[in-house]
Amino acid sequence: LHQPMYNLLSNLSLVDICFTSTTIPKMLVNIQTQSQVITYKGGITQIYFFIIFGALDDFLLTVMAYDRFVAICHPLHYTVIMNRRLCGLLLLVSWIMSALYSLLQSLMMLRLSFCTVLKIPHIFCELNHMIQLACSDTFLNNLVIYLAAVLLVGVPFAGILYSYSKIVSCICGIPSAQGKYKAFSTCVSHSLLSSYFIVQV
Repeated sequence: LHQPMYNLLSNLSLVDICFTSTTIPKMLVNIQTQSQVITYKGGITQIYFFIIFGALDDFLLTVMAYDRFVAICHPLHYTVIMNRRLCGLLLLVSWIMSALYSLLQSLMMLRLSFCTVLKIPHIFCELNHMIQLACSDTFLNNLVIYLAAVLLVGVPFAGILYSYSKIVSCICGIPSAQGKYKAFSTCVSHSLLSSYFIVQV
């Protein structure tokens, strides 16, 4: 379990469990108590954790694509390139960037003013809908959201596409059918996972 892909998969599993845990417990409480009220602090907290785990999904899939790129395109150097230190550093950077982005969005929400009673048309506090319900100017919040969409979704998406384009070209260069099958089988699960995540976004 010390191989980089297993470390990445365990982190992705943890993040996915936490991602669903940001909304499901509150929804279950709402169903049990027949009350759909959430406090302002509770809403900001929910937004923070929803964003951090959503961004982490994106970053971890990108790191996993890089791992598959190294494993298939540079198999002899794989253990040297994807060592524990680099794997840990990539995970740490992913967690830090996600936490900072989530903190930024949460602090941007705190500067907005809201009317006294708000009705949120969802089962959780979604960032875009909360910004639309604000009574104050939301230009800066919208600008940060669009810039973050380009940087935090577009750049990792481009990294995933680049990794897989290199993987496909490398697989096409393998002369034997058995070698192609073996190389393809090592990355098919991640490519399916990445395509599922991209469809969700």
